[in-house]
Amino acid sequence: MVPRRTVKYCLSLLLLIILPSRPALEVSNVALTGEALQSSTYNPQGGAMNAIDGSLVGVYTEGSCTHTDYESNPWWTVDLQAQYQVVHVSITNREDCCAHRLNGAEIRVGDSTERGGTTNPRCATISSLDAGETRSFYCEASKGQFVTITLPRGGYLTLCEVQVFGQKIDSSGK
Repeated sequence: MVPRRTVKYCLSLLLLIILPSRPALEVSNVALTGEALQSSTYNPQGGAMNAIDGSLVGVYTEGSCTHTDYESNPWWTVDLQAQYQVVHVSITNREDCCAHRLNGAEIRVGDSTERGGTTNPRCATISSLDAGETRSFYCEASKGQFVTITLPRGGYLTLCEVQVFGQKIDSSGK
């Protein structure tokens, strides 16, 4: 009878031989070099670029969060300046009030600029996000130049940081 330890070792070795090795997908926050727009701006302090300033501060009055007017289907979008394979999008919610405002928000990734990118395929829906929380939403089959956050139910849309992690797609589409 072969000892259990030997069997485990042989199986591990066999898996290493059989499974192809491939380099890990290197991803970084590509939103930092993008250009952001939103459907409206509540006041000058709540501009679209605040969501890609690299700060996870969730206090609106400190100038690092976006804020739209109260409207039907508000949206925020970042133009990544090239097409990317988007792996995940991390969203930081406001911590000083109004955390519920992101409930039901959709993350969309694609190449359309129609209505601010709200027609692009949906990669995730934010069911809820606690005050000041940062959470990642995985979009592994998503490709595109634009990442859009939209609130289909309407209201105010406030984002304190949007990080887009992905890898640039070369001109051959790979």
